[in-house]
Amino acid sequence: MIELGVNIDHVATVRQARRGHEPCPVQAAFEAIAGGADSITVHLREDRRHVQDADVRRLRAEIPVALNLEMAATDEMVGIACEVRPAIAMLVPEGRHEVTTEGGLDVRAQAARVREVVQRLAAAGIPTSIFVDADPAQIDAAAKAGAKVCEVHTGPYAHAVLAAGGRTEDAAVQAELAKVRAAGAAIVAAGLQFNAGHGLATANVRPIAALPKVAELHIGHSIVSRAVFVGIRQAVAEMKLAMVEAAAG
Repeated sequence: MIELGVNIDHVATVRQARRGHEPCPVQAAFEAIAGGADSITVHLREDRRHVQDADVRRLRAEIPVALNLEMAATDEMVGIACEVRPAIAMLVPEGRHEVTTEGGLDVRAQAARVREVVQRLAAAGIPTSIFVDADPAQIDAAAKAGAKVCEVHTGPYAHAVLAAGGRTEDAAVQAELAKVRAAGAAIVAAGLQFNAGHGLATANVRPIAALPKVAELHIGHSIVSRAVFVGIRQAVAEMKLAMVEAAAG
């Protein structure tokens, strides 16, 4: 069955607006799990704009599901990952001026560095996922670097749906969906796990969840946004239902 990893970064974003203690990301994680989340994702950014080191440590110690730690391929982050030992570490690109992650990691351009980081994480017992664009060359580079999982960046697909007024049958949307489908097939052919995420919401998730062999979707912003009105537990339950129904055909 397709699984849902809930990214709770933006619960921490709200907390950091006042530099206080609420809303608590750990409490949000438990609410997400109650709603059907199979894992919890956080991105510990170098500038600590939302999730903090203490959040990562508490989540690793307290939640009863897998913790997926998104991170840049820096020595600092590798050191933190090796100390905390999440269930999986996902390497992502990171820019100080970006609002959110804007694309996949260019594995080809830094193949030696990525391979080194993957090996260091593996030595600590931590498998690596790499966030990539729907580009066969990047998937091949990720496989050669030793990654166990590739997560396909679905942002272009989500933007196409938005530009089409929500019509997933639109030709431009179908073209972006085809790129994700082809990337997923390449990932599976390389012996890796096929995950996907970025920009997904209940309005556009079904075609992605219905793709062959997709194992997990990682979704955050739309769930936290919906939670403002219905609560995290309900928002996660709605997303999980849409995913499972689509995957079941």
